[in-house]
Parts: sequence; structure tokens; C-alpha cells
Amino acid sequence: MAGLCAAARARELGLEPRVLEKGDRSGGSMRLSSGVVWRYRSLDVFRRECPDGEERLQQQIVDRLDDALAWLEGLGAPVLAKETRNPQTLGWRFEPHGLTEALVRAAGDVQTGRGLAPGTGTRPLVLATGGFPVRLARERGLLIRSNRWSEGDGLELAREVGAATTEGMDEFYGRAMPARPADWGEDMFVQLAQLYGHFARVVDEEGEQIQVDPNDWSENNLVQKISRRPGGRAWYLVDHDKLGCETPYGTIGEVIDRARAVGAKIEEQNGRGYAVHVAAAVTHTIGGVAIDEQARVLDEGGTPLEGLYAAGVDAGGVATGGYASGLAAALVQGLAAAEDAAS
Repeated sequence: MAGLCAAARARELGLEPRVLEKGDRSGGSMRLSSGVVWRYRSLDVFRRECPDGEERLQQQIVDRLDDALAWLEGLGAPVLAKETRNPQTLGWRFEPHGLTEALVRAAGDVQTGRGLAPGTGTRPLVLATGGFPVRLARERGLLIRSNRWSEGDGLELAREVGAATTEGMDEFYGRAMPARPADWGEDMFVQLAQLYGHFARVVDEEGEQIQVDPNDWSENNLVQKISRRPGGRAWYLVDHDKLGCETPYGTIGEVIDRARAVGAKIEEQNGRGYAVHVAAAVTHTIGGVAIDEQARVLDEGGTPLEGLYAAGVDAGGVATGGYASGLAAALVQGLAAAEDAAS
């Protein structure tokens, strides 16, 4: 999303951008998401939920996102809802494929199957390679819930030329998904998310309880805890009387039925309910390249590296210590990078 937004805005401002897409299709993990682009209602809430993030970058998202959402709508991106149903957040839900297509039309020159080699001299350059979730998942033995190409190419290129990185390089946003041997692919990333940990008792593979924080509304902290347990796996123990409770993707019973349909291990619990085998799956990383409000990449001394930008989850510093919308950061920072490059 960050690269396409940067290119679309740059073209509006009279530049002739070229998007090099490593994958065989455009859209990255945006195309695989639920399409909700959101922000916290105020900076105070943002600070509470992501206490180790950089205030200046969080403020930028609070200040700019509403206008940026309208900009997307103006490009023809299909809006499904102009609310999030979460009292802590504001945002819009887009149809992901239509959003991708609108941005590709506006971006112009998008070349798929074209990665960016380290050592490139091209400037200005916006790094928007989707962070390093694939590499992080592989290194930690976790499942992957993102596009298949985000290995950290942008991070490595930035490091090669002296970029600093942020805190939170071991943090990620993810979901509890049906554990293997359940068989699911990227078309099921949203509907198979087991997002009902706060209605369950959660234990690891050895039967040790994993504490669920009642204030962990996104359950991202719960997924982090699961990721640190043996095999990155856990069991959700759900009583029968909870099966009708709503999740963002249907009732708990419906979500469990979908997990069962793809071969998830689900066990009866002496007539009391079900035990559902889940595993931590990485969607995107939280730490990344250090940037300023113009999305300029910074060196260890805080000085911008000339002509080099990073946007979206290639950049860190927004959601450290918590969880915030990666799509919102991608949108706002992509616009900021293009506007600075064109100035």
C-alpha cells in the first residue's frame, strides 16, 4: 500500500514514478487484509495503546488520516463502511481488491516481478517492501499470514547505506490461526483468524495457562505470548455457552466450524465445549527503519539520508509496544514521502 500510495501521489504532483513490485501481483499484504484503514481517536489513546512508539509519527497519523481516506475514495477505491465499530478507533473499510486496482491505476507504471537490488543508486527512492514478516516467521518457527515476498529487502538496503533502526525489531502484528495440519492459504487469512481468546481459557502445549489481558482488545499481545511458547502454539478452550458470542468474523461457533473445515485439530471437552489448536501467525513486523515525518530515512545521528524514504512497515516507530493499523501508516507515510520528494 505504501509504495502505491507514494507513486499515485507523486504522479498527481507531476513526477513520473516507477513502482518495482517483487511479487507477481500488486497490493502486497494490503490485498490480503480486511481492508480496514484506521487510527486511534486521539493521540492520548494512541500513546496508551502503543506506549513505546514515537509521538511525532503517531500524531502525524492522527492529523492526516481522515483527509487521506477521502483521497483514496477520490481515486475510486470502493468504500464498504465509514466506521470501525470499535469505540477506540476511527476509520473506513475498503474492498481490498478494488482498493488495489484504484491505486495501481493512479500509480501508473507498476512493474511486477521486479525486486530492487542492494546497492542501487536510484534517488529519490521510497522503500515500501512490507517489512520482514516472512524472515521473522521463519527464524522463530511461526506461521506466516502475509504476502510471500516481504523478506526485509527494504530494511537491508537501508542498513547498507547507514540507516538507523527503531525499537521493537522483535515485535509483530499477527493473529492466532488454526495450527497445522490445518490447510489454509492466503485467501483465508481473514475468515480463519481465531479472534476470541478473551472468551476462552488459553493454555500452551504443556498445559500451562497463558494469561489473557482483558484490555488487549486486538489480542495482538496474546499472539505475542503464544509465539514465545513451545512451537508457537496453544489451545483455546471454549465453553458451549460462548459459541454464540460475536467475533469480527462471525460467531465463535462459526469461526470454529471454518477451522474444522480446513482440518484444524478440535477436541471435545467432556461435553463442556471445545479445545481448538491454534498457532501464532505473523502478518507484519513492527520495528523497522527510522524515519522522520517526511518519511525520510535517518542515520544513527538522526540526519536524513538524501533522497531515501521508507513508508509503511518498512519503517518502524509507530506501533512499538502495541498495535496500530499498518495500512494507515502506509497511506500517510506514502503520501508524505511523495510530497517531500516532489518539493
